Amino acid sequence: MSKTKKENKSNSETVLTEQSHTFLRQYLNNPSPVGFESSGQKIWLEYMKPYIDTQFVDAYGTAVGIINPDHPFKVVIEAHADEISWFVNYITDQGLIYLKRNGGVDHQIAPSKRVWIHGKKGPVKAVFGWPAIHTRLGNPEQKEQAPKVDNLFLDCRDRTKKEVEDLGIHIGAVATYEEGFEELAYNYYIGRAMDNRIGGFMIAEVARLLKENNKQLPFGLYVVNAVQEEIGLRGAEMIARRIKPNVAIITDVTHDTTTPMINKIIEGDCSCGKGPSLAYGPAVHNKLLNFVQDVAEQSNIPVQLRTVSRSTGTDTDSFAYANDGCPSVLISIPLRYMHTTVEMLHKDDIENTIKLMYDTLLALTPETNLSYL
Repeated sequence: MSKTKKENKSNSETVLTEQSHTFLRQYLNNPSPVGFESSGQKIWLEYMKPYIDTQFVDAYGTAVGIINPDHPFKVVIEAHADEISWFVNYITDQGLIYLKRNGGVDHQIAPSKRVWIHGKKGPVKAVFGWPAIHTRLGNPEQKEQAPKVDNLFLDCRDRTKKEVEDLGIHIGAVATYEEGFEELAYNYYIGRAMDNRIGGFMIAEVARLLKENNKQLPFGLYVVNAVQEEIGLRGAEMIARRIKPNVAIITDVTHDTTTPMINKIIEGDCSCGKGPSLAYGPAVHNKLLNFVQDVAEQSNIPVQLRTVSRSTGTDTDSFAYANDGCPSVLISIPLRYMHTTVEMLHKDDIENTIKLMYDTLLALTPETNLSYL
């Protein structure tokens, strides 16, 4: 079967329901900044409840739904729940708010963005103020300033520090961008925090399909939505030590490299709409990767290949090297404009990534030979 026929067959068999789309919108539009993921985790667990046997949440907020909790062989499917954001760091006497990064937020996109500051009295609307171009270029002898963390500020139009504090805004409050989920032409979706709440959505859909199709797995399945990936894979590090899985399947986003300003010689060739991306790298278990590739071929799911160097930069690294070592594989979804408010991906890739994880779980058993020797 040709690649085109594979793509057409796979893409025509939709797995998403209207309920799925409602959950996706609600989940993406909800702020869940690094270290403050609780509200998003509540939405995720509420959606998961009909499809799992039990659940738990660890000390820092990683949420886990379990199918077959008593089985000794444990398989994880995992995504991360947190989004990049800003910390309130300093409030001037004039009521302007200066910030620190909370995760790898891009300072260059900030000017004129609208945000929600999550204070003690609830969210407060503010904007990243930025002087008009007329004033920035008013002195031809002066070089125009570029946005940097130390010259960006939030303005919620309070005139004094006390007025800011009266709104419940405090040092350490987090600010998230306002932009939410939108649909574009030709089955493209955009929004902030696709990285990686689209992953949390996809693993939840896998659990739903298993339940609705009455599939009985020969192992315990741990559906893990981890916190604090954006500041060093911290949630995955903790939960991998707790669960001690035998196999881990991680999903995250990767770069669509077909846009301007990206060098394919360095980043490889990957495009939205052409299927999930599988990575080769030291943390990725070769035999498990081959197993997933075989499943993709048998299920007519198109995949793209890429390489990583010392690490994947994803929660795969934490699972692979946890405990005595855990065979781990990374299934990524191509994404344009990562760490912006218009992260873009394709519906076909969402569906094919869900199908690939689902079919991999159905093919996997505790007897699957993953030994290198």
